[in-house]
Amino acid sequence: MTKSDKDIYIFGFGSLIFKADFEFSHRIEGHIRGYKRVFYQGSTDHRGTVQYPGRTVTLIQSSSAITPGVAYRLSGSPSTQRRTLEYLEHREKQYDLREKVDVYSHDGQVLVKDALVYIATDNTETNPNWLGPPPSNDQAGLEVIALQIATAHGPSGPNYEYLFRLADAMRSMGVDEKDDEELFMLESLVKKNLNMDSSNGLDLGHQIS
Repeated sequence: MTKSDKDIYIFGFGSLIFKADFEFSHRIEGHIRGYKRVFYQGSTDHRGTVQYPGRTVTLIQSSSAITPGVAYRLSGSPSTQRRTLEYLEHREKQYDLREKVDVYSHDGQVLVKDALVYIATDNTETNPNWLGPPPSNDQAGLEVIALQIATAHGPSGPNYEYLFRLADAMRSMGVDEKDDEELFMLESLVKKNLNMDSSNGLDLGHQIS
């Protein structure tokens, strides 16, 4: 399925995968190319606070990377679609860049052309909540991010819930550890911080106050 001139597609790579909250007629699993998913964006309104930001995902350009996600085709009348876009502009208000991306299948076929994606950039003038990478680019650096995710909490709930739901969504799409090593390593490190059994997922996380 490819995009016609009248179709509007949204590509989700984070919470939009597991919580769309808008009207759509098709949900298409695939991946985009040239972007890497990273936990570099601060969350002060959903998964953290201004005093203690959580971390959510954004995209950074990387020529060899692929990022799995979901493309949604908006449904309803033109006015309904405009309201959906207004809702998304509010929901993604901390993400300062809008880009168009092609979405591919596992075998390299183009599923959707020019899907709209919301990206948080490292431009701190337009994105004051940018946190960026940890001090070191190794497991020690990931442990810094993992501790922040394990302890941050915002109006939408604990930061770790966001991470666990994203990891579970990737598994349900057939994405394994070698396809998104950083995501699943963060999941393991956060569970270690929470003294959780790494074989258990979100349900056990809800037992933690």
